[in-house]
Amino acid sequence: MTTPPPPPDDAWIRSHQRLLPESQSLLSSQRSVIAVAISRVNQFDAARLDVEMSAMLKEQLVKVFTLAKPGMIFQYEPELDAFLEFLIWRFSIWVDKPTPGNALMNLRYRDERVAAQLSGKVRTGLEGPGLTSPQKIWYCVASVGGQYLFSRLQSFSAFRRWGDSEQRPLARRLWTLIQRIEGIYKAASFLNLLSFLYTGKYRNLIEKALRARLVYRSPHMNRSVSFEYMNRQLVWNEFSEMLLLLLPLLNSSAIKNILSPFAKERSSSNKEDTVACPICQVDPATPFIALPCQHRYCYYCIRTRCASAASFRCLRCNEPVVAIRREGVSSGK
Repeated sequence: MTTPPPPPDDAWIRSHQRLLPESQSLLSSQRSVIAVAISRVNQFDAARLDVEMSAMLKEQLVKVFTLAKPGMIFQYEPELDAFLEFLIWRFSIWVDKPTPGNALMNLRYRDERVAAQLSGKVRTGLEGPGLTSPQKIWYCVASVGGQYLFSRLQSFSAFRRWGDSEQRPLARRLWTLIQRIEGIYKAASFLNLLSFLYTGKYRNLIEKALRARLVYRSPHMNRSVSFEYMNRQLVWNEFSEMLLLLLPLLNSSAIKNILSPFAKERSSSNKEDTVACPICQVDPATPFIALPCQHRYCYYCIRTRCASAASFRCLRCNEPVVAIRREGVSSGK
């Protein structure tokens, strides 16, 4: 018969009571840090949809100024783009709502600084407050104001020709400084893109500087994408490119000759058919006769067709055109 184990002494109980809160805090801290994987495709699609929305608004706004002075829209295009971007920011990010692209992709901005400090309140990893007012303001300043100032500075420097060798040294230095800043920004954007593809956080440098991360608004919403419109668009694009490639290689007169037996028979006594040029369908200003069929053509029409095709056939009777002469002149030309 086995004897029961002795009861734990007071020292053992006190040591385990001290370890219990530490293990609980460690468990809660581990539970607060949940790896959240946000689809990179969704984030790129949201940015593209925002660009398309801005382009649609710009197209509608440009139609308002159709009667304005020509060139005015091009002159104030940076201001127009900045105004549209400000409107999108004002009615989306500033009022704690997602942009049109983010709304379609089930995304929202989250303050990653506060989300990293949450403990014991995380269930899905998507919890966390939105952007603060300073973050929203700095987002507008960087995305709207920064883009506008840089585009205006580029156009102004190009108009003043700061990069020319005849300019003053100060202008050339400013031009060099602008080019270096642009190069550094592009290199940093490329490195941030590589980081985004690896981690899935912060699509651009503005989001990275503000710690504004895109997360799902609803954890239970599935990503439903219909590829019907995309497939139709791809088919029409490929079909139009094929037509642009093949149409210059086709001989329109040969196609008309092939299809002419299937067309309705035309009366040879029709005055308009015999008087009008069969190529441009107007009364010839300088009429020429095709030999030997004696049908009337414009000089430029028949001369161009004969020069482009070695064996040009009359469009009325399908006879080979051997020579042409001016109407009313007996000698050939």
